[in-house]
Amino acid sequence: MFVPRVPNGLARAAVRFRPAAFVGTFVALLLAAAIVSACGILLETGLRASVPADRYAKAPVVVAADQRVHMTVGRGESEVDVGALVPDTARLPESLVDRVAAVPGAATAIGDVGYPVRRDGAPLTAHGWGSAPLTGTRLLTGEAPRAGEVVVPAGAGARVGDTLALDTPAGAGRFRVSGTADAPATTENGTVWFGDREAVRLSGHPGRVDAIAVLAAPGTDTATLADRVRASVGRTAGARVHTGDDRGGAEDPDLADAEELLIALGGSFGGVATMVAVFTAAGTVALSVGQRRREFAMLRAIGATPGQLRRAIACESLLIAPLAGALGCLPGTVLAHWWFGQLRDKGAVPEAVVLHVSWLPLSIATATTMLTALAAGYFAARRPSRTEPGLALAQSAVEQPPYGWIRTPLGIAALVGGIVLAGVAGAGSGEDAANAALGVVMLFMLAVGLLGPLIARLCAAVIGLPLRGAGASGSLAAANSRTNSRRLASAITPIVLAMAFSSTLVFMHTSEERVIAHQQRDAVIADHVVTAPGGLASDATGRAAATPGVSTAVGLLRTSVLVTVGSGDERMMQGTPAQGVIGTGDALTEVQDLDVRTGSLDGLRPGTVAIDTTLADSAGRTTGDRLELRLPDGTRASPKIVAVYGRGLGTGLVTLPAADLETRVTAPYASELLVRATPAAARKLAALGTVTDASGYAAARDRDREFNAWANTVMAAVLGGFAAVAAVNTLVMTVLDRRRELTLLRLVGSTRRQIMGMIRWEALLVTVAGAGLGTAIALATLNPMMKGLTGEPPYIPPVLYGTFVAVTLGLGLAAATIAARAALRKAAARP
Repeated sequence: MFVPRVPNGLARAAVRFRPAAFVGTFVALLLAAAIVSACGILLETGLRASVPADRYAKAPVVVAADQRVHMTVGRGESEVDVGALVPDTARLPESLVDRVAAVPGAATAIGDVGYPVRRDGAPLTAHGWGSAPLTGTRLLTGEAPRAGEVVVPAGAGARVGDTLALDTPAGAGRFRVSGTADAPATTENGTVWFGDREAVRLSGHPGRVDAIAVLAAPGTDTATLADRVRASVGRTAGARVHTGDDRGGAEDPDLADAEELLIALGGSFGGVATMVAVFTAAGTVALSVGQRRREFAMLRAIGATPGQLRRAIACESLLIAPLAGALGCLPGTVLAHWWFGQLRDKGAVPEAVVLHVSWLPLSIATATTMLTALAAGYFAARRPSRTEPGLALAQSAVEQPPYGWIRTPLGIAALVGGIVLAGVAGAGSGEDAANAALGVVMLFMLAVGLLGPLIARLCAAVIGLPLRGAGASGSLAAANSRTNSRRLASAITPIVLAMAFSSTLVFMHTSEERVIAHQQRDAVIADHVVTAPGGLASDATGRAAATPGVSTAVGLLRTSVLVTVGSGDERMMQGTPAQGVIGTGDALTEVQDLDVRTGSLDGLRPGTVAIDTTLADSAGRTTGDRLELRLPDGTRASPKIVAVYGRGLGTGLVTLPAADLETRVTAPYASELLVRATPAAARKLAALGTVTDASGYAAARDRDREFNAWANTVMAAVLGGFAAVAAVNTLVMTVLDRRRELTLLRLVGSTRRQIMGMIRWEALLVTVAGAGLGTAIALATLNPMMKGLTGEPPYIPPVLYGTFVAVTLGLGLAAATIAARAALRKAAARP
């Protein structure tokens, strides 16, 4: 009964009488818990995200099309759905409305549509009058609309009998005002209502409705009605039946995008962040245990068994890790709230979505820190606990070898794997190269962690050569670094992590931005570019072409399509920016130079497509082949490739006639108009929208990518900031643990100035080595990634890179210097 209590007593005594030895471990575990909990909260929010029904609140059952395109790869147990969300909105056949209305227990079924229209350039939203009961809209004057008529809100500046000119997805027209309605505060003030059939016809996708709202007959249970509706629609057009909060998802298409974003942040990025956090925390725990080798050697010398030492270290972890994990969840929750709030403010997450903070991610974060501490402590304690008592004190006085029988072979395997994968990524193309490059950084980071002491000794040997010429301080720093490679490795690893991940994320964006800016500048050869908020009028291209002084006018409809890339089990659906050409292919060449490599744009007509070279490589297609894709509403298409061009990143990876897109998007209005015209004609074009030149157009397009830049910067700040704090924490731990060494140096005659110089040189060696290794890993990752994504090498802005290096050096020098001064003061107080 007494023996099991001994480790607990040892653990309590160690924490009680030497709290400073555990501060660094506590900080590392707290930061790890913060990262894990923040990403877990975002992941849970993405999995549980929902919005309350607004428009469909009075309809207990809603039928909508499946908004995902499904594609299965693999067979048997390895079968995986690699589908994707449709870029626009998948719709249902209008004929399904009558079938649903005939379901027993259904009072009525309303085929709902909603789409943008314009009145004198002002944006409005159009619906069918049959959907008015969904929002409680009532007529104040006049009557319900019939063919050629429209109902407008009271106060819209129109009376019964007036004629309104409205621009709809089906074209411009004039409509008689048949009535005015009392639009409740829950609906848009800019709403107009057509007759039900005309609303569907004018939507631009005739014969199809956005959703079917089912009102229940008195006494009909919602679950019973939903089952009957589900049996009635079957698998028609991928129809899905929604009840409860699911109705909000059918109503708000942005919810699905928000779910994917949050799951990607919490899952994909969270997985990488968690690995980095755990890896760094484990290294700190191992360093803390390694710094107490003399203590463990003394315990072995006086009779402590290996099992008692291991249990003591485990109990120490159990005393520290739960508290560190629980406290770390507090800043993690704050980080998740801030991050989520920023996403909502930037429009990436609907306002109605709330952040879910439950016990699950917080418990997982706490458990992760506990397991990390236990595992790291166990492996670090294996050598001192197994050492014979007679040798323990002798071995604790010398540095352990920089290699191990387990970690060294694993580290070599990770290094070789990273080199091989980098070669594979460099030889690949498109998304395959980019995806392979993601594994490169992970393998190299694993290699750095496992081979840290060997790498540190090599860095000390190389960088230590010039240090020997820096006087006594430099010579001491070189000798210390060479003989204490494990201590050096523990400080280098987090710096490598910070530099590698931050550089990869930030410079990936700068590389893409540079290529996009260059391609935009070179591609737009039009004299003028006309744009308007929400898109141009449906007849803008024709009006521009008829303007005196205009020789060529081409409208561009911006959207996205889904393209099948890869081959075999590596196939996937990739969202791809597309431009629909309102005009002919030869007219497009007059205003846009796409750098055509093969084929010709002259053959661009309905049923054909032109694609960028990077997409051609990813999809394994060339001129004359058929490209398998899904249009914005998920409709399958296989257009023939008539040209392959090289400036798709600045324009669109897919170029096809707008006629193939107009009935597949909600708002089929041109995003911009490229015009070849005389300067005098520019003043006349101002009636269509804002007129600018090619440089002004490129600057406006750059602002549309601000969210991606912000997202990359935040992820780099989270990972880099964590690793930077971990590096400072490790440097402080290593310097403070050297009080005996610093005291001995003072006793043998070293001056305080020489010792501080030695510490600074060592810190400089650590930061330079870490920054150099991190940069090398980032370049090994970015080169194949950028080659696959852009076809060009990465671009690293010198000022930005210099800032990264300067911050790294500054943090390392400051941490080491402050800790060394504290250690020297304590050494002076205790001669």
